[in-house]
Amino acid sequence: MVVGSYSINDSREYIADNEVRGSNMSMSTGGDTEAQKKADNAAGGDDDYEPYANRNVKHPTSYGDTLFHIMKASLGTGILALPSAFRNAGYVTGVVGTLVIGFFCTYCVHLLVGAQYELCRRRKIPSLTYPQIAEVAIGEGPTRLRWLAPYGRKVTLVFLILCEVGANCIYVIFVASNLKAVFDHYYGDHDVRLYVLAIFLPLLLLCWVRNLKFLAPFSAFASGVTIISFGITLYYVFTDIPSLKDRTEVAGVHELPLFFGTVMFSMSAIGIIMPLENEMKKPKNFTSTFGVLNVAMLSIALIYAAFGFFGYLKYGEEVLGSITLNLPPTEILAQSVRIMQSVAIFCTFAIPHYIVFDIMWNRGIKLKLEKNKCTLFLKFEFLLINFN
Repeated sequence: MVVGSYSINDSREYIADNEVRGSNMSMSTGGDTEAQKKADNAAGGDDDYEPYANRNVKHPTSYGDTLFHIMKASLGTGILALPSAFRNAGYVTGVVGTLVIGFFCTYCVHLLVGAQYELCRRRKIPSLTYPQIAEVAIGEGPTRLRWLAPYGRKVTLVFLILCEVGANCIYVIFVASNLKAVFDHYYGDHDVRLYVLAIFLPLLLLCWVRNLKFLAPFSAFASGVTIISFGITLYYVFTDIPSLKDRTEVAGVHELPLFFGTVMFSMSAIGIIMPLENEMKKPKNFTSTFGVLNVAMLSIALIYAAFGFFGYLKYGEEVLGSITLNLPPTEILAQSVRIMQSVAIFCTFAIPHYIVFDIMWNRGIKLKLEKNKCTLFLKFEFLLINFN
């Protein structure tokens, strides 16, 4: 059996991609033999192995770098729809529900990172990706179900890719639509596809950044721009704000799924969690009491609850899908919000793309072409195909 055959010096591109697959094939054919049980015990028998101490990251990220990445990955276009979500839930249900969802999202990420650490300790490997965690976890489960391990990995990969590609599609449409709303006011009506074409090359160049360390400045800049745009939006929100008595406290149950879906879409950044944790210089700081995860998610939950509450309080039942659409269309300050939001989303476009690229290129295509001298050219071609 190959369960405990991982080498600490294996490159991160090969971690568990080949050995785990062989491991689970062995587990599925070995039945319940005594030799297999002994091998299982031996695989998890070394309690002295420390996965964090054996990681070799070429460009490790700091506490601040990782915090910026998580904050910006979560503070995306979805937050602008939270006032609309509060309209579907009521302001009391909205505030409580947002904080509860934030708590469970944080708790689930803690479980995921903890599971990775334990599985890495048992298998004596430094790190695992999100799909590999699914495969190895099933492989460590009941013997009769271990044959499902490779399928767990593949299903997770498919859903991760679909999720992140979908997010990128939303980002492109969001940026192009906001630019259209601003420039059409001055230069007449133009097809939104022209704006998509205009941002194509800059987005392609941004996606050429090949590690998270170098993306940190973009995340930091985008976070600053986002805060400024939110500040301007709140200026409009707090101008002539109405009384609470005109707003719904608790809406009907039939509208709650819309609230839940909007908040989950806005807050969840599960796909970026494992790449960020695996790239940290001090990964123990990720899930500690005052670690990156807790600080980021608490901040995000509070910002979401406040933004949704006051946005709904201002516009009530007339709030639109994105609160920026409720801002005066002809005022320069309101137009600057659309520009800044477009710039912020533009700067973070590479983060969800990094996940897709890491899955499809680093752990797939690249392994088959690593001996080919035209790898860099093919990488550029892959970026073009993925963007389109």
